[in-house]
Amino acid sequence: MCSCQDRNEVADVVNRYAYALDTRQWRSLDDVFTADAVARYGSPESSPLNGREEIVASIRSFLDGCGPSQHLLGTHLIEIDGDTAVATCKARVFHYGAGTRSSLPPYECFGVYRDRLRRESVGWRIEDRIFDVHLAIGDIEVLQPA
Repeated sequence: MCSCQDRNEVADVVNRYAYALDTRQWRSLDDVFTADAVARYGSPESSPLNGREEIVASIRSFLDGCGPSQHLLGTHLIEIDGDTAVATCKARVFHYGAGTRSSLPPYECFGVYRDRLRRESVGWRIEDRIFDVHLAIGDIEVLQPA
């Protein structure tokens, strides 16, 4: 049986990801992903990003030059077994363009994050993430590197 504290800590890690992206505090992602994490964005069949550095570099390639974004997460489901956890939550993600791309329609996607986490000495961290996008609307060109 897991504790409420474990569930809260797992949910906090998943939520911390959203805050890091929206505030562009990239170093905060050290507190989200394990060093050897794997992530796939778009669908479970997407090419994997291997390691926290590659994951963060990929995220930055989309958001560093983007205008404001908001990652709304909810409907968290969390299962904990000892030092491992599975967390699932729904996401609605909004991106607005910057500079010359601010006149483009905003890009918004709806999907589900599916995470596997492990407890490390520093706390819970995501070791495997899938963002399965179910619907995307607007212009993805608002996402751009700096």
